[in-house]
Amino acid sequence: MNIFALFETRVREALESLTRSGRLPEGLDLSRVVVEPPRDAAHGDLATNAALVLAKEAKQNPKALGEALAEELRTDPRIVEASVAGPGFINLRLAPEVFQDVIRAALAEGENFGRGHMPGGPVNIEYVSANPTGPMHVGHGRGAVFGDALANLLAAAGRPVTREYYINDAGAQVDVLARSAYLRYREALGETITIPEGLYPGDYLKPVGVSLAETHGRALLDRPEHEWLPQVRRFAIDAMMAMIREDLAAIGIRHDVFFSEATLQGENGGKVAELLDALRQKGLVYEGRLPPPKGQLPDDWEDREQTLFRSSQFGDDVDRALLKSDGSFTYFASDIAYHRDKWLRGANELIDVLGADHGGYVKRMQAAVKAVSDGQARLDVKLCQLVRLLRAGEPVKMSKRAGEFVTLRDVIDEVGRDAIRFMMLYRKNDATLDFDLAKVVEQSKDNPVFYVQYGHARRFSVLRQAREALPGEDFSPAALLADADLSVLTDPGEIEMMRLIAQYPRVLESAAAAHEPHRIAFYLYETASSLHSFWNKGKDLPQLRIVNPTDRNSTRARLALVEALGGVLASGLAVLGVSAPNEMR
Repeated sequence: MNIFALFETRVREALESLTRSGRLPEGLDLSRVVVEPPRDAAHGDLATNAALVLAKEAKQNPKALGEALAEELRTDPRIVEASVAGPGFINLRLAPEVFQDVIRAALAEGENFGRGHMPGGPVNIEYVSANPTGPMHVGHGRGAVFGDALANLLAAAGRPVTREYYINDAGAQVDVLARSAYLRYREALGETITIPEGLYPGDYLKPVGVSLAETHGRALLDRPEHEWLPQVRRFAIDAMMAMIREDLAAIGIRHDVFFSEATLQGENGGKVAELLDALRQKGLVYEGRLPPPKGQLPDDWEDREQTLFRSSQFGDDVDRALLKSDGSFTYFASDIAYHRDKWLRGANELIDVLGADHGGYVKRMQAAVKAVSDGQARLDVKLCQLVRLLRAGEPVKMSKRAGEFVTLRDVIDEVGRDAIRFMMLYRKNDATLDFDLAKVVEQSKDNPVFYVQYGHARRFSVLRQAREALPGEDFSPAALLADADLSVLTDPGEIEMMRLIAQYPRVLESAAAAHEPHRIAFYLYETASSLHSFWNKGKDLPQLRIVNPTDRNSTRARLALVEALGGVLASGLAVLGVSAPNEMR
């Protein structure tokens, strides 16, 4: 039950009534009419901008139009007050029965409450896609958690979602990996090695060297590089991907598809060559020269005639090269072919979750997706900013195993999956995140993940108290739905909890539409806080205690409210991929 959608329909019906009576012209564009929470809860339960956004087109004063619309809305028995504020906003105060119906819906639907049927076709979300050259670091973890939570969020809103990992297993960096692993192979066979600059020095490759030695013995030692390199490269990539998959599993990340970059460039150029043919047929490829980039010239810039894609025709700043000077495909060409493949597999909305250093990538890839799909697909690129890892306010030193950074697995092992996931999502993805290993395990209100999980556990603690105080009573959601008298819930704290529960469907839908899972984390903290505040009031005011053995009526009503709120907390935590414990230990 989404009261915002329900009353948006009611506002539109009221506008239609005004049109039929001649007070509004026909054919008005209602697409910008919304119903949302008022900026100040003291002003009411809902607010609509209808009069403001329609006044100009209707050639009417917005306040006068607001008064006419408010008069129409007052005829609805579910609306106890409709007032016009400021230049034409209409604030609505709802009858208590509306919120009682919300609680009943939440009890009936459980964790499915608020989960909807968001319009739109299949979505492909690509996230993590860390180069398979070593263990994942904390920055990878932020993108992994964000992408996974966004996939959960869109699925909860009703969109079909494919979760994808792009394996960068072609190009120079995997050859460097192979040479680094080959050194560790020689080391495993007893040689003393020195790792030259340019190769990967981390100890994580030692087990790969040992495995190579166990598999091949000394057979690779006397072969030339061009013979052993392909074998060692594949072996090392598989070993790195196995390690990455284990780390992802430890933090609750899953993917439906692991897509190999190497498969794009098969015989006769493979899918990248197919892409160039498709672009040529559209007249989007030409031979020309690019102007030099502004500022300092990069070392690899060449003033020469190139094969170019008309990306500026689709919103990019300049056209882009598709072939290098040696005739091989550019990374951009491979990226277009990959996104075209995702679209051909059926996704009409593509989402890439990338590090903040990919900001220059956004316009060109959005232009490319628009071009290859004839505008039928759109690409949203979500950039995740850096994570500063701290311990009690001090920077954390690098990992000995990785050699260059703190591994994600080190952090998982220290603070656990739930703390990482929630705190990675408790800040917007494009803002730098300070992650303090000491603070995320504190059991206090200042630690959001503890505070929200404690709120969910409180749902079960009050239920245990009720069973002890009123033995033999049935406090199941079905029983509470059947006979709890919700009309006794009149305290401001109870009303606040009901309002927050009523907001959940809208929060879920708007967060999914904006691709912003942090909104769920913020909402959960506010909702858990409302329960904790009411609980604390009950310690000082016995008449507000949730469990009151001498007042069965209020006990059952408040348990119904807490059960509904707890279901919302469980649902939101599931979207974030965080556990909802029944008790805190």
